[in-house]
Amino acid sequence: MGQLGYEVAPAAIAGRLTRRTEREIFVAVVDERVAGWAAVRAQEPFVEGLGAYLEGLVVDESTRSSGIGADLLDAAEAWARERGCTEMRVHSNVVRDRAHAFYRRRGYATIKAQYYFRKPL
Repeated sequence: MGQLGYEVAPAAIAGRLTRRTEREIFVAVVDERVAGWAAVRAQEPFVEGLGAYLEGLVVDESTRSSGIGADLLDAAEAWARERGCTEMRVHSNVVRDRAHAFYRRRGYATIKAQYYFRKPL
């Protein structure tokens, strides 16, 4: 996560894993070390209906362009199909041009640009 600018403590990740609901985490291992991961969850927004949301997909810089990202995305899509999801939804930061090209090559289309708001509670 740190490679994408998200500093998250290991204890926080462990807590999130124990609270998993309709979510799956796929991990790619190369030479006995984590080379990438993808997290996907089923969601049913009132407007859009049942789909899957790719919460994150990260491949270690040293193993990018080796097919790991495609394999992780394939696994997430298969998981979603098995649950009856009709589409995969992905948000990607506007500065991640390489990621955008990856998703387009995999058949994803940009559907809109929007602001993302947050309020601490």
